[in-house]
Amino acid sequence: QVQLAESGGGLVQAGGSLRLSCTVSGRILELSVTGWYRQAPGKQREMVARLTVGETTRYADSVKGRFIISRDNEKNTLYLQMNTLKPEDTAVYYCAADPNGQNRWNVWGQGTPVTVSS
Repeated sequence: QVQLAESGGGLVQAGGSLRLSCTVSGRILELSVTGWYRQAPGKQREMVARLTVGETTRYADSVKGRFIISRDNEKNTLYLQMNTLKPEDTAVYYCAADPNGQNRWNVWGQGTPVTVSS
């Protein structure tokens, strides 16, 4: 079973940037879709960004133009570059995978917290 491990969360002021990393225990190109989700206190988990093995991306409307999802195939690592952060971006961010591209997100990391202060 592939495992995902996030890093890079922390405390940042509004307007600042952070880059999250997700290290995949196996080959990232064997996962059809990988992505980032987040869950804010008292709210449901929501999709932030997705990246297919064919490099098609999809973003939540709330982060379009501010966040960029990418990967390094050699390092088997997924990234989320977060720019112009807002207090409403505060959440625990999870790396996840839909290994077979069937919209079954059944591989999850442990999460990394991001706090954006105003």
